[in-house]
Amino acid sequence: MSDPAEILPERFRAWFSARGWAPRPHQLDLLRIAGAGRSALLVAPTGAGKTLAGFLPSLVALAERRPQTLKPKGLHTLYVSPLKALAVDIARNLDAPIAEMDLPVRVETRTGDTPAHKRTRQISRPPDILLTTPEQLALLIAHREAAEFFSGLRCVVLDELHALVTSKRGDLLSLAMARLHRLSPGLAAVGLSATVREPDELRKYLVPQNQPLPPPSAGEGTLRSRGGEGQRDDSGESAGLHTGRISSGSRAPLSRPGLTAGPPSPAEGGERGAPPMADLVTVAGGAKADLRMLDLGRALPISGHTAWHSMPAIYALIKEHRTTLVFVNTRLQAEYTFRELWRLNEDALPIAIHHGSLDAQQRRRVEAAMAAGQLRAIVCTATLDLGIDWGDVDLVVNVGAPKGASRIMQRIGRANHRMDEPSKAYLVPGNRFEMLECQAALNAVEEAAQDTPDARLGALDVLAQHVLGMACADAFDPLDFYDEIVSAAPYADLTWESFEQVVDYVATGGYALRAYERFAKILRGPDGLWRVRDARTAQAYRMNVGTIVEAARVRVRLGRTLRGKPGTVLPKSGRVLGEIEDEFAETLTVGDTFLFAGETLRFEGLAEDECLVTRAPPDTDPAIPSYAGSKFPLSTSLAARVRALIADPFEWDRLPEQIGAYLQQQRRRSVLPGERDLLVETFPRGKRHYLTAFPFEGRLAHQTLGMLLTRRLERDGLRPLGFAANDYGIAIWTTRDVAERAALDPDFIGDLFAVDMLGDDLEAWLDESAMMKRTFRQCAVIAGLIERHHPGQKKSGRQVTISTDLIYDVLRKHQPDHLLLRAARQDAATGLLDVRRLGMMLERIQGRIIHRSLDRVSPLSVSVMLEIGRERVYGEGADEILAEAEAELLQEALS
Repeated sequence: MSDPAEILPERFRAWFSARGWAPRPHQLDLLRIAGAGRSALLVAPTGAGKTLAGFLPSLVALAERRPQTLKPKGLHTLYVSPLKALAVDIARNLDAPIAEMDLPVRVETRTGDTPAHKRTRQISRPPDILLTTPEQLALLIAHREAAEFFSGLRCVVLDELHALVTSKRGDLLSLAMARLHRLSPGLAAVGLSATVREPDELRKYLVPQNQPLPPPSAGEGTLRSRGGEGQRDDSGESAGLHTGRISSGSRAPLSRPGLTAGPPSPAEGGERGAPPMADLVTVAGGAKADLRMLDLGRALPISGHTAWHSMPAIYALIKEHRTTLVFVNTRLQAEYTFRELWRLNEDALPIAIHHGSLDAQQRRRVEAAMAAGQLRAIVCTATLDLGIDWGDVDLVVNVGAPKGASRIMQRIGRANHRMDEPSKAYLVPGNRFEMLECQAALNAVEEAAQDTPDARLGALDVLAQHVLGMACADAFDPLDFYDEIVSAAPYADLTWESFEQVVDYVATGGYALRAYERFAKILRGPDGLWRVRDARTAQAYRMNVGTIVEAARVRVRLGRTLRGKPGTVLPKSGRVLGEIEDEFAETLTVGDTFLFAGETLRFEGLAEDECLVTRAPPDTDPAIPSYAGSKFPLSTSLAARVRALIADPFEWDRLPEQIGAYLQQQRRRSVLPGERDLLVETFPRGKRHYLTAFPFEGRLAHQTLGMLLTRRLERDGLRPLGFAANDYGIAIWTTRDVAERAALDPDFIGDLFAVDMLGDDLEAWLDESAMMKRTFRQCAVIAGLIERHHPGQKKSGRQVTISTDLIYDVLRKHQPDHLLLRAARQDAATGLLDVRRLGMMLERIQGRIIHRSLDRVSPLSVSVMLEIGRERVYGEGADEILAEAEAELLQEALS
């Protein structure tokens, strides 16, 4: 490996030395790759200095600009983060090296929380480095001045890339990257990630898929642009990121085994069919995490997720450590956990709460207090999952099942954010089944196994949004625009026919809707170019950009009461605490209380688009607001590990004693399924008959399975009354005896779970499914068919639902192949319905179904039976109800 002096300027070497550091090999590798004008993916463990590695080429290039080029030259480097909090944290971390080396570099953030006047100023006077989010980037490239704004862009840094590419936000970002490559030829991209299962997919994402790459050059070699030769802009400055002492020559050898160059171009003898990929830099090593499951020394309930029984132990851990991050899986859990910890907080420890519904200013205050070391704990959701670098955090507590190995590794990395120090974390299961899931996660972390989702195909509704955005920026030629779109990895296989259908949808709304002028958003001129219809359409696009579709919300404002008029609350008088779902607000009546922002609030009424509240008296028992779509699905990999644990009695010794005993009880009473088997149990209870099954494939797949099974049972005359599902199994109750039918027909249970249920049964159910309408609603909002926000007005959640449901019915009848119906079906495969995963499960269990006809409920079935008839009740009351039901069912199962 070369001496840092060969590539790192003196002031940077002095800065590293002053801090007692030495530049790490992967940081120098990225400098060399940048010098060759190539893109790279850096995969490194937490604390390895990924962020500094990603920005180092840009800082060096900006520091070495010639004096005559110090005049404003426009944006040099763009950083994109999946989280607003991460962008703010990175800005704070960049301030130190810039100030200490006195670099002529200006860094700014641009998120949804950035004031409008600052965003306007950034267009006319851009910073050197801009830190932003995918949504803000979509707005920037749709700006009329986008071409000039991005003309000098040299580098894009995509942080936590694995978290971006697996969703529609990743599709939107890929299209933005394709536009950036067009606006600034020679642009290099750097992807940063700590958790990657298939790095090649991310490597393809970083580079255009229809353009030749510069030759790989990780060591010494010529500074190359995308065409292979060094290029200079009008100022004489190199178009690359960094110019060091680089001599002319052919491709140099790789600097070390952890660096893999992308494929050579066909001109260099590479395969013509090989997809272009960025270089790969991997960093091995890192201290082994100290991860444990919290053992309370008492039996956990079989159902429930609040982990109320563990709150005293969590508080004790907080007292024993400097700073603790308490992660939960939902905002509901965050409010509940924060309240319970405050009840226990006799030492008055500074404990805060952080989730996406809270007001931006409150979140920033919490982040600043944590960075300053002023807090002992933060209860948080996924808003702090990624990349936040707070060195004082010495413990992570994850409340509830982790749902995925990669997610828990990401969260663990928030503690001791240093490569050579072990991260310390506890998993806190909420029930006995979650103990199994936690043990499976412990095993996965031990093996460093990743379970990030597969790469996805680009969504058509996202493409429709992008087409309108690019028409807002400037007129486009469809042929050139198509070439640009297919350069984005998720859309590399998009056909010209599909592209034309998307453009036609944006222009007319589709065949069934073309009579309505309001759906015509772009027009084709005599020159053959497409343009946005009018200024109002462009403004509506800017107000509705993005792919995150959540329930409509209203702001929660802490009102001020008049002393002379008790009960009178002044609107617009107090501070905004955050936002709650519109549907939840509409269920409240004056005097109702609910928990939000860590406080118990009293509802005083709705005024315009705001929910007015006052602080409730102490010791008031609140209801807790619900948040739609906030539960994580159980990953396929972790589900397989849970099945393997259950199937292997030799693994039970590694489990907590109460779990081993529970599995033994199930084996004595019924049977435990093998790793690839499906256990189906039937039994009577009361005046009903029950069928339970345990695929262990996650709640979404089980809900779809329940819908399809009840249709089949109805067709067979068994009169199903309903079903309930959790992450591990499903229960269906009927008025007729399923076991009796199975005794008469030995193939009945196998036929019930046959793969063909994903044929006509699925199609028939999808046509009438409320879930399908919900999926269509999300696609319609993303594609701009229904606009939630209009200039001067906003649609309520109910108005959006009514509008999309009416259009859904019209399209099903008159244009069943409509673009958005196709997009909704594509979403159904992996989204709310998880049809793809259900299909894999049905294939897996063929010929491996174990049916047990029992005279009463089994221990395993108790867990899913407890899901039946659960009301939306939380806290101690819910725990008591569940405990009573559990005791009754267990006594029955074990008698």
